[in-house]
Amino acid sequence: MDNERKLFLSMVAVLLGFGVLMVHSASITSRPSEVEQVFLSRHLMFVAVGTIAAMIAACIPANRWQALAPWLFWGVLVLLVLVLVPGVGAKVNGARRWFRHGSLSGQPSELMKIALPLFVCCVAARHRDRLHSWFRGTVVVTFPLLIVVPVVMVEPDLGTALFLAATGATALFVTGWPIRNFLAAGLLAVPAVIAAVLKRPYQMQRISGFLETWADWTQAPYHLKQSLVTLGAGGIWGVGLGKGFQKLSFLPEANTDFVFAVIGEELGLLGALSVIGLWLGVYVLGLRLLRSVERNSFAYNAAFVLLTQLVFQVALNVAVVTAMVPPKGIPHPLISYGGSNLVVSLVTVGIILSLTRRTNPVEARPVVAN
Repeated sequence: MDNERKLFLSMVAVLLGFGVLMVHSASITSRPSEVEQVFLSRHLMFVAVGTIAAMIAACIPANRWQALAPWLFWGVLVLLVLVLVPGVGAKVNGARRWFRHGSLSGQPSELMKIALPLFVCCVAARHRDRLHSWFRGTVVVTFPLLIVVPVVMVEPDLGTALFLAATGATALFVTGWPIRNFLAAGLLAVPAVIAAVLKRPYQMQRISGFLETWADWTQAPYHLKQSLVTLGAGGIWGVGLGKGFQKLSFLPEANTDFVFAVIGEELGLLGALSVIGLWLGVYVLGLRLLRSVERNSFAYNAAFVLLTQLVFQVALNVAVVTAMVPPKGIPHPLISYGGSNLVVSLVTVGIILSLTRRTNPVEARPVVAN
C-alpha cells in the first residue's frame, strides 16, 4: 500500500473517530439519562457494520463491480418501490422513506447513492459509441435517472431526488455525454422541479423561510436561527468539547443533520475549518489515487463520481447548517449519527479503494466503427 493510499485511509479514519466523539457529545441532554449511551452504542454498532462492509467492498475487483452494477441497481430499485407499499414501508410525517423493524430502520434511497452512479457508468462504458447520438445516446444512458428520480419524489423526498439527479448528471458528464444534451435536459428538468416545489406548500415554506433568514432575521425558521446561533456561540476557539449549551434543548437534530453546528460551538471556527480541511484532503488524495487507473474506464469514472458525491454531500450539509442553501435533512458523512448514511458512506470509501487498486486489470476499450 503506497503512502497516498495510507494517508487517504488515515484521514477517513480520523473523520470516523471524530464522528464517534461528536455523536457522543451532541447526544448529551439537559437531563443525563441512558438515552445518551443508547445513541453512542448504536452509532458504534453502525460503525462496526459499515467498516466490515467497506473492507469487503475494498476486496472486490473493479471488473466485478461493473458486472454487479446492474444487479445492484435493479435490486435497490425494487426496494424503493416496496418502501412505498402501505404496511411495508413506514410512514413518518406523511412520507414513506424507511423500512422499520423495532428500533432499527433503513432508507433504500441511501443505497441508490451507490447503485445509481455505478450503473450509469456501467451503461456508458458499454455504449460509449452511442453517447454522441441524439436519440440512442440519450435514451440508453438516461433511463436510470428517468426511473429513479420520479420514484424518490413520490415518497416524497425532493431533496434526495435532486441529489441523485446531480449524481447521475455528474456520472454522465464524466463519461463524456455531450454538453448539448445537458442543456436540452435542463430545459425540461427545471420546469418539472418548479412544478414539484409548487405542488407541496411545505417545500415553498422552506424556500421562503431560507430567504427570510437573510432578509429579516426575526422571520427566519427556528432551526436555522438556532443553527447560526450555535455556530456563532463558539467563536474562534469554541467553548470546549462537551460543554456546548445549544445542543441541550435548543438546536434540533443536534447529533444528525446539525452536528456541524455543534462542532462550531464546542471547537469553534478552528474546529469547523479543520473538519472541512480533512474533507478537502480526502478529496485531493482520492483524485490522486485515480492516477493508477486508466482514464475514461469504468473504474476511473465510477470512482470519481463516488468520491465527488461523498464530498458534495459534505458541502451540502455545511451549506444547510450555515444557511447558504434552503434547509434539507442531509447528514454529514462519517460524522453524523445514523445508520443507512454512515454504512453507505463507508461502503463508498471501500468501493473507491477497490476501483483504484493498482492491480486492477486494464479494461479493453470498445472499438468504435468509423
